[in-house]
Amino acid sequence: MPLAVTQPDRPRGRGMEVSVSPVKEAATRLGVPVLQPPTIKNNVAFREQLAAIRPDAIIVVGYGRIIPQWMIDLPRLGNLNLHASLLPKYRGAAPIQWAIASGESVTGVTTMRIDAGLDTGDILMQRKIPIAREDTAETLSPRLAAMGADLMVETLRGLEAGLLRATPQDNSQAILAPILKKEDGRMDFTRSADELFNRLRGFQPWPGAFTSFKGKTLQVHRAQPLQAALSFGPGEIGVEKSRLFVGCGKSKEHIDTTLELVAIQLAGKRQMTAPEFINGYRPKSGDHLGQ
Repeated sequence: MPLAVTQPDRPRGRGMEVSVSPVKEAATRLGVPVLQPPTIKNNVAFREQLAAIRPDAIIVVGYGRIIPQWMIDLPRLGNLNLHASLLPKYRGAAPIQWAIASGESVTGVTTMRIDAGLDTGDILMQRKIPIAREDTAETLSPRLAAMGADLMVETLRGLEAGLLRATPQDNSQAILAPILKKEDGRMDFTRSADELFNRLRGFQPWPGAFTSFKGKTLQVHRAQPLQAALSFGPGEIGVEKSRLFVGCGKSKEHIDTTLELVAIQLAGKRQMTAPEFINGYRPKSGDHLGQ
């Protein structure tokens, strides 16, 4: 018997209205029973309900709770997790964001058996996908989700047929992808232009990329690294006609780099293009961001 387990309904948004999770919406539409226990580790009633249906497998995706050992031991095919990276790279809560922010050109999805660690279980299957230069976390996530759903079905069929062999992860190759903090979006102009560009793409929609201009928060929505470096120090603004630049740190080749700001937004104002910002706020070459 199928069963969906998801977080309890919670108030969200400005009106704090109680909203239903997408998992519950889909399960209800498909006629799948739903349980929403507030806790699971020492929840006797939930444990009895789960044991009663004798699941062949438990699939865990983005649940946000530590899976207790009794639950790990329950199904004959194990507790299976779909993780949005090529493990052991990017273990943790934000694998898609950190893969892009780190400048990876390839990522993927992994199905694995859950153990007591954080994304440390044995790998069952993996599938790769390229990260395009223009990809953000928002554009890449749906593609990984669709690919991951297919891979999980393939994994279940392989396990049922006895065709899959689990492979232990190489812990020496592990990279962590911790939950994002607001401060991760603050632009450090001692980083290279490519690094800042990748972090801007990875940290969408939150925390984004931000700095300050004359004491006000400045959100950077779109930017692009220049192929040729201009002579601006880190954080120093350059204005050339209708184009807006900011100096950044050195590249891996120890060359000064520059980022062109394309779409930006001052706190309390609407998003604007660089020409609109230049016409409205009159930044001058030699001004600095981040001060």
